[in-house]
Formats: sequence, C-alpha cells, structure tokens
Amino acid sequence: MKPVLIIRTGRAPDPIRARHGDFPHWFRLSAGLQPRQLQVVDVANGEALPPPKEVAGAIITGSAAMVTERAHWSELTAGWIRDAMDVSLPLFGVCYGHQLMAHALGGTVGYLPGGREIGTQLIELTDAGKRDSLAHGLPPHFRAHTTHEQSVLEAPAEATVLARSARDPHQWLRYGPHALSVQFHPEFNAEVMRAYIRRKHSDMHREGSDPKRVFGEVGATPLARRLLRQFANTHLQNGGAF
Repeated sequence: MKPVLIIRTGRAPDPIRARHGDFPHWFRLSAGLQPRQLQVVDVANGEALPPPKEVAGAIITGSAAMVTERAHWSELTAGWIRDAMDVSLPLFGVCYGHQLMAHALGGTVGYLPGGREIGTQLIELTDAGKRDSLAHGLPPHFRAHTTHEQSVLEAPAEATVLARSARDPHQWLRYGPHALSVQFHPEFNAEVMRAYIRRKHSDMHREGSDPKRVFGEVGATPLARRLLRQFANTHLQNGGAF
C-alpha cells in the first residue's frame, strides 16, 4: 500500500503548535486520512523525498519561508514536483505549496500587491471553477481562511484559474487532471485562524489594517475545508492509500 506524502515545508509557530497541533495533524484531519496512510517528509529540514512512483499522492504544506528566497530545499522540491507531474501523481499544494507548485511549473511568485492577505475571505469561483469536478456542490462564493504575504502573480501557462478573492486573482489553480493548489488554507479551523491574527496583530497595525475587525470577521469555513476530503476521496483512493 503506497503512502500519501505530506511534504512539510515549514511548521506552525510554537505558541500555535502547542495549543492546536501542527500542519500534518491539520491536514490529516481535513483530508480524512489515517496516520498509517501517511508519510511526513520535512523537506525544510533536509529530509529527502521518495520517488514519485513510490507514493499514492502528495499534499504540500504552507511555510513561513518565501518561495522567492529560492532555498536549496525548496528548489529541490520544485524539481520533485515536476517529476511528479510527469507521472500524473495526485498533488494538492496549500499556501507555500501553492506558490511552489506554480513556480515549479512556470508561473511567477512574488509579494502580493497591497500587502498581506489575512483573515476569512470570500472566495469566488471562476467560470472554469464552476465546471471543475472538485468544485462539485460548491456555491459560486464561499469563505476560506488566508494568511500570506507572497502569492502567485502569474499562473503557469497551462494552468486553469478556478477561484479568486478580491485581492488575489489566483486563489485556486488546476495544473492537470490530478494536480491542484490553493492559496487559502482549507486545513485551518476558525480557532487556528484567530491564533494567526493574534500573532500578526502588530504587523497588521503597522501595515494599516484593522486586526480587531479582521478578527471579528473570522468564521467557520466548512466548504473550503471539505476540498481536501474531496481531493482525497477523488484522487487518492485508486492510488493504494485506502
């Protein structure tokens, strides 16, 4: 039985991790996977990825790092993503993982114009998104949690834009039949989102946003959250993970 990789590109800040757990735990719960089905590879800490043909699929996490730093471990992972695409491996990137997939496949990543996007945002499906199989059952607009400074500024030429927010036109991309990525965080619950806003309170003030208002607008995001479960159910069942 092939494992599902969680490609760990970072970790939650210590105070958040102490109270809420860390990225692999959040993704496991959201995707509905069992611990025995998973293999966590901490690429940011130098761990090596197995060949794509030896795994059922991969989820690529967020990170406090920046894709534009072109760290050695990050560029190695970008190369692995290209190899994974060559064998049509199911891939789901989130935040840093989203940006890294876009970078690996020919897109452009940089700082989001106007500064960080943080809080519970309204996500709008594009016409292509409304027709996408993974969006089945989603309304034209749904809410999702975000926290990022960098974003995909230009999508890869072969990618399809499935959703956007008011400030980010590339919130959800599809790169092929089994490969997608999202800028928002389907693995976050509302308490985790609030914890990030508390942590970024001073930065938000300095940048001219209102953390109290953003904090008050945080709410549940069940539609965004179920995307990981739908991805697992749709793309991983036949790969040996279930």
